[in-house]
Amino acid sequence: MRVQLGKTRHRSKKRLFKEAKGNVGGRRRLFRTVKEVVVRARCHAYIGRRLRKRDFRALWITRLSAACVQRGFSYSRFIHALNQANITLNRKMLSELAISHPQVFDEVVERCGLKVAS
Repeated sequence: MRVQLGKTRHRSKKRLFKEAKGNVGGRRRLFRTVKEVVVRARCHAYIGRRLRKRDFRALWITRLSAACVQRGFSYSRFIHALNQANITLNRKMLSELAISHPQVFDEVVERCGLKVAS
């Protein structure tokens, strides 16, 4: 007697069709196509999660660079001064300070030994 995969296969197909929801035509109705679509979507989601981290870091650096130029020095000099002063604030927090609390950011700059141009 052979094993029938009725309940198991139905459950796995249901899971895949649920994940393919939002696609158009056969990309959400045909099982073989749905399998391909879901695999490809998972690959792009994986890549996208890594790209998002990269994009946000670039955004924070751009914001910090703009804040540094307003104060009369370059981003690279600022980061070097931070490392010399053993200040361990990450770029996300520094960019938030530069935008939301410019006075506090100026204090951080002063702590680094850089002079703020008026």
